[in-house]
Amino acid sequence: MMRGRLGLETARIPHADRHGLLWLSRGALTVRDGTLRFERQAAPDSGSPLDEGEYGIPFQTLSMILLGPGSTVSHDALRLMARHGTALVAVGEDGVRCYTAPPLMPDTSDTARRQMRAWGDPDGSRITVARRMYAMRLGEVFPHHSIERLRGMEGARARRAYRNIAQQHGIEWRGRRYDRANPLAADIPNQAINHASVAVTSAAVIAVTSVGAIPQLGFIHEHSGEAFALDIADLYRDSVILPAAFKSARAVMDNRTVNIERHTRRTTGQMLKDKSVIPQMIDRIKTLFQDIAPLEEAQENTGAADETERSEGQI
Repeated sequence: MMRGRLGLETARIPHADRHGLLWLSRGALTVRDGTLRFERQAAPDSGSPLDEGEYGIPFQTLSMILLGPGSTVSHDALRLMARHGTALVAVGEDGVRCYTAPPLMPDTSDTARRQMRAWGDPDGSRITVARRMYAMRLGEVFPHHSIERLRGMEGARARRAYRNIAQQHGIEWRGRRYDRANPLAADIPNQAINHASVAVTSAAVIAVTSVGAIPQLGFIHEHSGEAFALDIADLYRDSVILPAAFKSARAVMDNRTVNIERHTRRTTGQMLKDKSVIPQMIDRIKTLFQDIAPLEEAQENTGAADETERSEGQI
């Protein structure tokens, strides 16, 4: 007798050899004859590249399926994907909302262990990763080794970026103001920035989840349950968040019937898609930790060094 349904119980492909993410929306994800299938329903002006019809999904060669609005998923589909390590994430239109992200459980915990070691070394690897993040965002490596100094320098540049991008869209910028208790009290540009930030952070949550990193362990942001996702989202503040926000704010100022949240969300989503931001985020997360040894390797090296010192002392 073959083990498992269709004998595929142990037929798992390593995530390193898979093709990443697949976006699906407005259809039914089910299992038929042991195969994952997606029945795409007619949806005018949905922006999906898929035509109406039924598609076989090569789930074993995917790391994650992003299931958008207007879709359903069967229990059998969840069982089959869980068996073969293919994650399913429910997202908003264009991936600018992340409603649930079950653990991907990649083949190894390597990224999480490297992240944990870097985060646990505040005077060494943690500041190194923070400097790398600022370098990715600003195009140069800051010489300072204090997170407070780095934040201060970044803040000055951020204020200039706000002014410059606002000016490009013909918007008078009066400064970043946001009342968490009353977000609608902010002016139109600030509201747009809030909506764009949420959208890009959702994309960052998808990227962080897909590589098995730890969302709570941020290097610039702290305390938040998604601190590391906020760190990654900030890498795209100047290239995605602010351009999308001020473009949307300009549209609302020109036509007051335009809904600021919807317009900003769709504009940001289109930019995320056009710039392939989520794949970039995944690559950047890996780059941040590429030369940091996983925790147990560092402990082994430390133990070996201690043993050497003891031996030399005996000599």
